[in-house]
Amino acid sequence: LLEVEESGGGSVQSGGSLRLSCKISGVTYSNYVMAWFRQAPGKEREGVAAVDSDGQTNVSPSVEGRFTISLGIAADLQMEDLTPDDTAIYYCAAAQGLGWRLLPSLDLNEYQVWGRGTQVTVSA
Repeated sequence: LLEVEESGGGSVQSGGSLRLSCKISGVTYSNYVMAWFRQAPGKEREGVAAVDSDGQTNVSPSVEGRFTISLGIAADLQMEDLTPDDTAIYYCAAAQGLGWRLLPSLDLNEYQVWGRGTQVTVSA
């Protein structure tokens, strides 16, 4: 059973940094992809960054240059220069066996399992 487990998050002042981690278990395919999404109050869930098992990454233009994603024992999302607009619940998601993609997907409909979410709050 494919599962993900998130850690990290919390509160920080504007300009600060946070790191989110997501561990995956139950992988049965040779290829998989992991991603971070976020959902702010009253807004739709949006893709932030994704990484596949080959280490290829895809970062949303909305956070590019401030957020980076990497894959080691977990999919880590390093967030720098945070602003209040980054305040949201951040969700880790994973999928396996999707087949070839030009870039790891940021389409939430592609993902098979989701974490419970972790709150990130950035104060001005």
